[in-house]
Amino acid sequence: MAGKSEGKLDAKEEEQMMEFFSHQVQLLKEKAMLQASVREEKKLLVENGKLKKDIDDLKRRLQETRRKKAMKIHQERVLTASISAMKATVLEESPQTDASQPSADSTAQRHSTHTHSTGGRRRRDRRGARVESATYPEERAEAVCVLERDHRPDVSQLDLRIGRILTVRKHPDSESLYVQEVDLGEPAPRTVVCGLANHMPPEQLQDSLAVLLCNVKPVKVRGVQSQARLVCAANQDRIEPLDPPRGALPGDRVTFQNYPGGAEKELNPKRRIWERLLPDLRTDAKGVANYKGVAFEVRGKGLCRAPTINNGGIK
Repeated sequence: MAGKSEGKLDAKEEEQMMEFFSHQVQLLKEKAMLQASVREEKKLLVENGKLKKDIDDLKRRLQETRRKKAMKIHQERVLTASISAMKATVLEESPQTDASQPSADSTAQRHSTHTHSTGGRRRRDRRGARVESATYPEERAEAVCVLERDHRPDVSQLDLRIGRILTVRKHPDSESLYVQEVDLGEPAPRTVVCGLANHMPPEQLQDSLAVLLCNVKPVKVRGVQSQARLVCAANQDRIEPLDPPRGALPGDRVTFQNYPGGAEKELNPKRRIWERLLPDLRTDAKGVANYKGVAFEVRGKGLCRAPTINNGGIK
């Protein structure tokens, strides 16, 4: 009897063990499926990020194409207006010769001849100047466009991008300057010198996102070359970098509604575009950075703001 009871007990234990093993196998299968799902999700997120970047690039190209087309149309209009004005002027100033009449006074005749000759030379000189100015109409129209743009710069000429500050260190030759390495979505980070050493500790900047002006001409600041400009909000008491919206990534462009033009490859320091735009760059009552009331925007992700400075300037 004892042997039989022990045999039954062993069979029960064996059944429990089989059930336990089956349960463990099921758990392992579920774990494997979960891991595969997580890997697939990560892969999809990476692909989604690449697609968004491609879309932004295509949008940027489309804006550049539209800007070039608008410029071409403007050049054609200027050229057409110039040709029409030139034709009208030439027609108005065409010499009208009358039959010469004999005069009893030889002195008056010589005076009249001299006057006609001088007037003819002057008209020919004026015509020559007009013909010379119309010899290169395309260059003339392009020069007009450049002059107009020089007189009316706008914020679309700025290449503003989101960057991640990778490292922050004190400038070797200045107590008030930091030297930063910033990831702007490019193959290599850029070196940026900023004057925030007296305003915030380096650990507050480390690994943070910021807005940078990227098409400034690289300059040496106390012996260290700075390849971009950190955009900050400022008032009489403090200065702080602008905060990009949540979800922004290094390399994202800052855009402005109603200002769709393409950024210049590099701002010409002689034209002082950044300095001329500064009076219209502000933070509003909610701290949102704007140009003439149009917000700094990372398309599809949100607005750029100053953390604590409302109704302040931007520098």
